[in-house]
Amino acid sequence: MGQELRTLIEQIRTIANEKGIDAISLEKLHKNPGISNEDLDKFFPTEEKLVEKILEDERRNFEEIFVEHDFDGYFDAIDILFTVGTEMSRRFYHLSPSITHTYEEKYPETFSKHIEERINFIYGKIQINLQKGISQGMYRDDVSIELVARLYIRRLIDLHDTENFPPEDFSFETMFSQMFERFVRSIATEEGIRYFETKKKSAKLKT
Repeated sequence: MGQELRTLIEQIRTIANEKGIDAISLEKLHKNPGISNEDLDKFFPTEEKLVEKILEDERRNFEEIFVEHDFDGYFDAIDILFTVGTEMSRRFYHLSPSITHTYEEKYPETFSKHIEERINFIYGKIQINLQKGISQGMYRDDVSIELVARLYIRRLIDLHDTENFPPEDFSFETMFSQMFERFVRSIATEEGIRYFETKKKSAKLKT
């Protein structure tokens, strides 16, 4: 995704988060003096293409966290979870704004593909983290890597459920932090929990 398109999507996201998803239909965007009609026609020939690119940008923002912090090579399993968790909380505006969940009803096929790609990415990363944590003695060796990885994904998806967790009542940062702590405590050894408690004191997560 080129910088020109990313900048345009950032503008659209800002409008959506300020005025709601109805404000970013192609018809309304064409009437917005702050948005270039030429760019809209160039990148978004249809409404569905607009949705597709917004969701693609959301995935890119999410995946960049793992790339930037070398998830695969990071030494300590709990350290990297804290790092990723802190970044997810800091970037929540770009990762899971409430507007994107509305696409599930309007564009189910596009949204389903988005969720599937995001799940596949998370699944691979969390499996690496679990294997690493077990080998380091931070996580219990009796946990099912496949089951726990799927449960983690399920919990992460639940955070996007705006019906049960309306964004005006529950901030994504607070919900993710609570989920994160419960996840670590459910799989950590005594050594891992002690390390987690020490790490939490200096971390910025609202756990």
